[in-house]
Amino acid sequence: MTIETRNGSWGTRARGIGLAGARGLALALVTLPGALLGFTLSLVSIALVPVGIGVFTTPWVLTGVRAFADWRRVLAAEWCGVRIPSAYRPIPENANAWSRTYAMLLDPATWRDLRWLQVDMTAGFVTALLPAVFVLYPLEGLAVAAGLWRPLTELGGGYWYGFVHVTDQTSALLAGALGTALLGLVPLAPRLLTAHFRLTRAVLGAGQGELAERVRVLTETRRDAVDTSAAELRRIERDLHDGAQARLVAMGMDLGTIEMLLDKDPAQAKRLLAQARQSSVDALTELRDLVRGIHPPVLAERGLGDAVRALALRLPVPTEVTVELEGRPDAPVESAAYFAVSEVLTNAVKHSGADRIWIDLHQTEGMLRISVTDNGRGGALITAGSGLAGVERRLGTFDGVLAVGSPAGGPTMVTMEIPCA
Repeated sequence: MTIETRNGSWGTRARGIGLAGARGLALALVTLPGALLGFTLSLVSIALVPVGIGVFTTPWVLTGVRAFADWRRVLAAEWCGVRIPSAYRPIPENANAWSRTYAMLLDPATWRDLRWLQVDMTAGFVTALLPAVFVLYPLEGLAVAAGLWRPLTELGGGYWYGFVHVTDQTSALLAGALGTALLGLVPLAPRLLTAHFRLTRAVLGAGQGELAERVRVLTETRRDAVDTSAAELRRIERDLHDGAQARLVAMGMDLGTIEMLLDKDPAQAKRLLAQARQSSVDALTELRDLVRGIHPPVLAERGLGDAVRALALRLPVPTEVTVELEGRPDAPVESAAYFAVSEVLTNAVKHSGADRIWIDLHQTEGMLRISVTDNGRGGALITAGSGLAGVERRLGTFDGVLAVGSPAGGPTMVTMEIPCA
């Protein structure tokens, strides 16, 4: 039993080291071109603002940079548990091109993003590549000792592995010995990947004005919460007045007419009685739908996982749900997560043209993480007045974040994170 446990522990560590190396390599391949492209386009677009062209291009370019930074925030939290807060100032709704441009240029977070891009294409690239180097380079030394030195040295001049000049089998064995020694550094790969994200947090996170920015963000999110609550109350009042209340009034009038017709025209009274019964059924259905819109009974009784499964069953698109939750989050967090998922699914069904959707809910290190993926046409954006912007405001009330990856042609992946410790 002890041997099995030890083997399982070594297997877990080996998988973690290999995963860190693969993730670091993939991140390095994206970091350098992505940061270089984003920084170059930003500089050119901002430089063209005085001549008018940049007014129209800058919001699009900076929005792309923010999406790139938010994607890195999600990876930092999911891969290494490094939380990088997002503190972008909201863009006024229905703002024209000039207003959007200057609002983004006056946001301190924009300039933090641009500084981060410079670091990301240099030190960030190196720290992302190091985990892969620490995993693969020792293996290269062992492969050289095993016979790889022969094709490598055929190019002429031998082959250098570290400080060992490999020209024959003896020097290849020395390279293998060096590779064996370097194997001791392999366990550092996960720590190096974490160091990359900590460097990202140090540059991308808020600086001296962090407290003031934090207060401003909290003020905005709380105001959004109050506005949302007021809008919900108005919607409930309108639905009750126009729906169930109107049906109940009509049913009362029908019952009064039936009372007068019982003796004079029993057949007509019978028809009106059936109509009144149907009105009561319709009123009850509308009341149930209204209650479900306020707080679904399945959410209160069985929790977020089963509530999302029930939501998926009502969709016209085949949907696969994976749930890995440790207990139940607080009721407000559950409610916010449920309605956020509902809004994202509604957008996917209406606009994506997808024929399959995947939902993943899991909870790790005090964070509730939800991803909704569809194989539709892509192109989803967080714009003012859109459903995704509403989801972002809803999550912001709980210090949650929203990230959207939706290239043209798809697929679309919407990732949400909500603290739930």
